[in-house]
Amino acid sequence: MRLFRVILSATPLALCTAALAVYAPIPVQEQGKDLTISLEGGVTYNNNIFGAATDPIESIILEFSPKIDFNSSLTEQTFFSASYQPSLDYFTNRPNDKTVISHNVDARLAHSFSKTSVLDLTDAYAYDENPEALLNGAPVNTDQTLQSNEFDARLSFAPTEKLGLVVKARSVYYDYINQFLGDELNRFENLYGMEADFTLLPEFKLAGEYRHQDIDYVTDPSDNNKHTDFLMVGFDYAAAPKLTASVRVGGEFRHLDGLGDQTTPYAEVSAKYAYAKGSFVAIGYTYSLEETSDPIHFSDEKTNRMFVNVEHSFTALIVGSASFDYEPSSLVGRPGVPDIEEDTTHAGVALTYLPAKNWKVTASYDYDFVDSGLSFRGLNRTRLGVSSTVEF
Repeated sequence: MRLFRVILSATPLALCTAALAVYAPIPVQEQGKDLTISLEGGVTYNNNIFGAATDPIESIILEFSPKIDFNSSLTEQTFFSASYQPSLDYFTNRPNDKTVISHNVDARLAHSFSKTSVLDLTDAYAYDENPEALLNGAPVNTDQTLQSNEFDARLSFAPTEKLGLVVKARSVYYDYINQFLGDELNRFENLYGMEADFTLLPEFKLAGEYRHQDIDYVTDPSDNNKHTDFLMVGFDYAAAPKLTASVRVGGEFRHLDGLGDQTTPYAEVSAKYAYAKGSFVAIGYTYSLEETSDPIHFSDEKTNRMFVNVEHSFTALIVGSASFDYEPSSLVGRPGVPDIEEDTTHAGVALTYLPAKNWKVTASYDYDFVDSGLSFRGLNRTRLGVSSTVEF
């Protein structure tokens, strides 16, 4: 799989409504109490634990992951939340260490200066020894342990009844522990932007946005660093209480250090239909430039992404979900290197049983397939698992 992708407003529909409330949505199990402790355990079969194109290694993985969540209204205008979740994975078949430990730490502070002015700060740190998003083309059995941190800041306010403004920023750092991967991929990504929306009708808003992005690599910055300006226009439309849609279209104007300038289109389109209580279908499409897992040979990846997500509540105790992502892409070769076509497909299904308010059991199946013009970048992976979570 590709590197984790970062888009400042990946879900425009959600962002347009974020200013309406200070407090983050709190899961049902955590409502009414400041501190929640949960325990999750499970078993997974993975037929390609390193995402290798050849000689895959399969293994059964035993998983245990406790989690501590804290949610509290510090004042009438200020909300704070934090969580810590270590994960212990034991592989029955894995070279070197069979036991790996990962850590996730998240925090959020939201403050309302007035009914229409909200500051929202979030930070997420992860140390992942068993990353799900494996790197295309990495040497077989490479340790892909990834340390990362993402900080987001967002200030939303409404100068007039119909005009809404959002100023936002994001800073992300990727740090691969393996020296070979780190020398190629360790980098900072900083993104800044401003978004405006104007209410023409109660159900229809026009929107415009500007973003600036700096990508700074730790190694060989003179050949890898990039500076991009985004300009977009679009709309958000609540066609009915159950049907919403959002569109952003525009362009990216990118300067690549050592390679000159380029201009490409940019698009984000999404729609969601909530056809019943606890049930919905969401579809979407994006087109953008992404970072590659091989910046030595390829400067960018032009990516089309199409997705469908479905969640269906069969009963009050049984919920099913399914997702399908298809990403035809083109890796842009550096001088002397031809462009390469690469298609990525992911499909997944899950069934969750809720026998009690504080307990759930989930069975899941995931399939990943990468068809690349370079055979060593291919991937075929199946994961099948069962897990149970109890909360106190």
